[in-house]
Amino acid sequence: MHRRPMAILALPLLLAEPALAAEGISDGVVRIGVLTDMTGYYSDLAGPGSVLAARMAIDDFGGKVAGKPVELLSADHQLKADVASNVARKWFDEDKVDAVVDLVSSSTALAVMPVAAEKKRVLLLSGPGTTAITGAQCNAYTVHYTYDNWALANGTGREVVKDGGKSWFFITADYAFGKSLEEDTAAVVRAAGGQVLGSVRYPSPGTTDFSSYVLQAQASGAQIVGLANAGADTVNSIKAAHEYGLTKKQRLAGLLIFISDVHSLGLDVARGLYATTAFYWDRDEASRAFARRFQSHPDNAKKTMPTMVQAGVYSAVTHYLKAIAAAHTDDADAVMAKMREMPVDDFFAKNGRIGPDGLHRHDMYLVQVKSPEESKYPWDYYKILRTIPAAEAFPSVEAQKCPLAVRR
Repeated sequence: MHRRPMAILALPLLLAEPALAAEGISDGVVRIGVLTDMTGYYSDLAGPGSVLAARMAIDDFGGKVAGKPVELLSADHQLKADVASNVARKWFDEDKVDAVVDLVSSSTALAVMPVAAEKKRVLLLSGPGTTAITGAQCNAYTVHYTYDNWALANGTGREVVKDGGKSWFFITADYAFGKSLEEDTAAVVRAAGGQVLGSVRYPSPGTTDFSSYVLQAQASGAQIVGLANAGADTVNSIKAAHEYGLTKKQRLAGLLIFISDVHSLGLDVARGLYATTAFYWDRDEASRAFARRFQSHPDNAKKTMPTMVQAGVYSAVTHYLKAIAAAHTDDADAVMAKMREMPVDDFFAKNGRIGPDGLHRHDMYLVQVKSPEESKYPWDYYKILRTIPAAEAFPSVEAQKCPLAVRR
């Protein structure tokens, strides 16, 4: 008579075991996919370096989280939105990927965002810039981690106008990122008392000859030629500007400059450029320690220093793993809640917080490229002119007009 009730009491405990298991790691493995441009225009600033950064983050975390292994996948989206969305869907459906990192371009990010939302998987964007990501098209599973166009426009655009650059002309990549960067910077220029004389847009990717666009910029007579592009496009734009003598009478403002661009151009060509960046390897001891490990890693064939995109990938993956550890599950809703709850304060981000709109707000840095005479050692490329506090560097939640944040 005593044994039978004991068996009955044990039954609810046995039935409860699957529910407890569901609170942990869903299939016994945490899978992270780096989806990036491996061979194209943005491969130097993201690409294999982003994969390496994610691998380093996982290794530094011990290769496990919540007692379960962490696996890394990578793929090349070839800067094509349809390829990116198809890869992401396959990863989610067939490979059980829990989070996708990087994306690098705005068009591929915007294509993958609805897929991640549909499948309830985390998306950590390090390279894209368009403010639509955390604005009108925001969703509950996307984190815009490293920078956005608003931060770039306010950092570089505002300071150049303050420095006397009142009239602007833009050379703009004709896709979501470039158009957003031009629009955001033009608004900042006008608000600061400057004027926009015009712009020219070119197809990207695919354009390598920038001569006609540079000549239009010269003919405008604008004091400042703003380059609303990135990667190889920026490098080729600056080279063409020097070749055609634009910089003798006009100044260039690279609205998205990476240290890889400066390295490709050389200080003789890049000297004096203003830029706004989320990360500079030589900022302090913590940033130098990470950068030297990254540079000396056996998988870093070119022995480059990390760009802000690559450093952002490392920080984002680490923050994601910390959130899983804190939540005791890889459930996307629980992990996203922890990511928003926990601050980010590491070698990459100071005073970092992820808002209800998914935007990671943190300190940014206004820098200027050194002259060859000012540079004292390899990769000594930037002077940090100003630290831009997080609250000033990024738009407010209200300004973003994210429907998700409004509902909250």
